[in-house]
Amino acid sequence: MKLKILKSKIHRATVTEACLDYEGSISIDAKLMQSAGIVNYEKVHVLNITNGNRLETYAIPSERAGHICINGAAAHLVSPKDLVIIVAYAQMEYQEAKNFNPKIVLVDQNNTQK
Repeated sequence: MKLKILKSKIHRATVTEACLDYEGSISIDAKLMQSAGIVNYEKVHVLNITNGNRLETYAIPSERAGHICINGAAAHLVSPKDLVIIVAYAQMEYQEAKNFNPKIVLVDQNNTQK
């Protein structure tokens, strides 16, 4: 039996930009993506703490430090300065899941890793 387990989380990131005129995705500071173990084009859930909206998209790296940009149609659901949690999941067998520890990245108000 495979279980879907939390793999990665960037906790309480501040959205720095929302760009409606884009194909879609979330741009994330490449260093934060690396710290969280999120890879380019990986499916992520964005949980908006500020307004309760939740959405699925894919992550792409941004070379700008602290950059968190919601792109495309999702820009209707998330605004600059909103606080979000960005999560990714992995499927694994029960035995592996029992001992698995997700990568949790905590950030400050500037999206600098704590």
